[in-house]
Amino acid sequence: MMRLPLTNKHPQNPRLRGRGVSISDLSAFLRAWMADPWRVAAIVPSGRALAQMITAEITAASAPVIELGPGTGVFTRQLLARGIPEERLALIEYGSAFIQLLAHRFPAARVMWMDAAKLSSVCLFGGDRAGAVVSGLPFLSMTPKRVMAILAEAFGYLRHDGAFYQFTYGLSCPVPRVVLDQLGLESVRIGRALVNVPPAAVYRIRRTRKP
Repeated sequence: MMRLPLTNKHPQNPRLRGRGVSISDLSAFLRAWMADPWRVAAIVPSGRALAQMITAEITAASAPVIELGPGTGVFTRQLLARGIPEERLALIEYGSAFIQLLAHRFPAARVMWMDAAKLSSVCLFGGDRAGAVVSGLPFLSMTPKRVMAILAEAFGYLRHDGAFYQFTYGLSCPVPRVVLDQLGLESVRIGRALVNVPPAAVYRIRRTRKP
């Protein structure tokens, strides 16, 4: 049985180097995808351009931050570069293939092996509200009911002015309009990462109603 790589010291494939994808991350994603393609929904990790875009509005003042579906930690590294202290990060990962890798790479972060739709079952950051949630979850492969459950749980942890950032490979927001309306949310596309594999768009989702 092939062991899950714990380091990121392998050289990069020249075709993927410019996108910030390492061979070790690619191998981890391929194995996870083969084990459960509907859950992973991508055969390569997100690239540097997408990581920069989905975290572009996040600053040190956004801490603490919750990341859903961090995978190999591509977005996590960018969150650290934006000034979020590692100990103020909660990494929520459902895929067992990535847990050991994340715990090794980000030992100060709170790495949780759990369903993102059950966030309220744990206490993160001593009760402090998060300024942002960054999501790498495959909303397009989920039912509207499940997407609604995940968003409801995430916004239960967000400050009232906090934002939920979601990327998609689709042509529109991956959260159905009916789900946004029922939860009192609105979405705005903040950019596209055309050099990502495949190209992706990033949406910011916020509350429409004040508390």
